[in-house]
Amino acid sequence: MSVRSGRLSGAAMPPSTTTDDFRQGWILRFLVYPSKLRRWAKMFILLGLVCLFTVGLSRSLNWQDEARLQSDNAVVHFPPPRQTGQHTHDPNIIRVGDTYYLYHVGEHIFIHTAPSMAGPWRHVGSVLDANSIIPKGDRAVPWAPTVIAVDGTYYCYYSVSKAGCRDSAVGVATSKSPGPGKWHDHGVVVQTGSGNGSDVSPYTMSNAIDPAALVLPDGSAYLTFGSYWTGIYQVPLGKDLISPVSTTKPDARHLAYKPNGASDPNRIAKSLCGDPTGPHAIEGAFTSYHNGYYYLWFSHGRCCDLDRGTLPAAGSEYSIRVGRSKDPRGPYIDQSGKNLVDGGGTVIYGSNAETYAPGGQGVIRVGDTDILYYHYQNKTVGLAFSDAVLGFNPLKYVNGWPVVQA
Repeated sequence: MSVRSGRLSGAAMPPSTTTDDFRQGWILRFLVYPSKLRRWAKMFILLGLVCLFTVGLSRSLNWQDEARLQSDNAVVHFPPPRQTGQHTHDPNIIRVGDTYYLYHVGEHIFIHTAPSMAGPWRHVGSVLDANSIIPKGDRAVPWAPTVIAVDGTYYCYYSVSKAGCRDSAVGVATSKSPGPGKWHDHGVVVQTGSGNGSDVSPYTMSNAIDPAALVLPDGSAYLTFGSYWTGIYQVPLGKDLISPVSTTKPDARHLAYKPNGASDPNRIAKSLCGDPTGPHAIEGAFTSYHNGYYYLWFSHGRCCDLDRGTLPAAGSEYSIRVGRSKDPRGPYIDQSGKNLVDGGGTVIYGSNAETYAPGGQGVIRVGDTDILYYHYQNKTVGLAFSDAVLGFNPLKYVNGWPVVQA
């Protein structure tokens, strides 16, 4: 058989060609053209490497937030917190005269007072005299309170929920005094999961906890809330500050979101308890104002009751992030130009030395200085929920962006 029988040209085997001839032709092909075969082999190997790289890149992009956070924490040396010795979780601080008031998670919402941010802090009572009147969640220990003062009235917005579920509500209580004993619980402001108004977007897909209120000089007011699921939202409040402008058309703005889940979806998760798309670890929003910009602060990553033996990957624990906007309604953009709804958020403060997983933050202005306060875990003490302590640091602004100072 001649080598020109058509085997090398890619032609089909002629009917008259025997099976032995066909086999011999392929043997000759291996013997006569080894260089071509090597080239083909290299092409197949290269193609396989490209496929592996593409899969790896896809997985990397799915975790771009964590990679970015780890990178940011790796190059930024955050200063240690100014310590207070006060155990707290999701703190909120206001100043009335020469007294600082701390509101935080505890039975009926704990109130502590101190002559300075550093303390000493003293427990003086609670906001509520009894369980929240909202018939859902942990009514005895409402979460993440935020207190504001408007025209001599104090408004305490709080959360009731069950850990890991979004059958939640934001409630409000009012008082003529920032201290305990004179608060009136008005109940639900907004709610998700069940109850009146929960069947309207964005309440159908969000989690009504971690409230914060913003009141502008013209009297317009906004409630910010949200945790995990679809992120952070803002709705206008009515003039009474205890109800939204509308329960049927809330005019909600989506302010921040983490598009990619922090881990694989839980197969047994349901819409109300456990997000079937995976945990979108963003919560605890707070809005401050400085020199023409509104700053949306939020906590990003894993929080609370951490197990020292199975800590989250470095950089995916709680950290404090921010974006800014000229408009209180957004959009809020981070320092790199990324919208917070697209996963943006400049890391302002993260773990350092013994300080671990800072978050649950707020900002208070003292004189001419903005103070960032938060809870954090001390690695040398413990990582339980009850081990969290209050820390704070002054801020300076560089090109309009906050930088934590020692």
